Amino acid sequence: MKIKRIDPKQAENLIQELDEYQSKLYPPDSCHLDSIETLQNENAYFYGAVENEEIVAIGSVKIFSDYGELKRIFVPPTQRRKGLAKKIIDKLEALLISKSIFLAKLETGPYSKDAIGLYEKLGYLICGKFGTYKDDPLSTFMEKKLEENYNDKKERDNTSL
Repeated sequence: MKIKRIDPKQAENLIQELDEYQSKLYPPDSCHLDSIETLQNENAYFYGAVENEEIVAIGSVKIFSDYGELKRIFVPPTQRRKGLAKKIIDKLEALLISKSIFLAKLETGPYSKDAIGLYEKLGYLICGKFGTYKDDPLSTFMEKKLEENYNDKKERDNTSL
């Protein structure tokens, strides 16, 4: 299993599956789904979990001047409980740190209980709206302060196992 940077077009089927899933949970005004074109912008980094040449999970981050916004984190139901979301988020956080960005933010919704649980487990806390988002009772905003020495700490943690 590799987590590697890919073109969002390569994961069009997963992006569409995520859109369909989100549209069942939230009305259109509360779905903040970046298009493939947006995910190809210069400030966006899109990753896939690749197994046997197949993209089995996705995630991206958009970089702004003082934070990175996680977007399109999605693991299809058949691939869940393998730690893929955590691996993708770890990769995105490491990318932010490598670019001297030490704050990760995201927007999800209150009906996405599994996602919120995962984000909380990974150290994300509820925060106020950010960027161009509007107040919306169907938006849950979260953030995590990233450690400058995150990669060093992770390496130490892995060697002490």
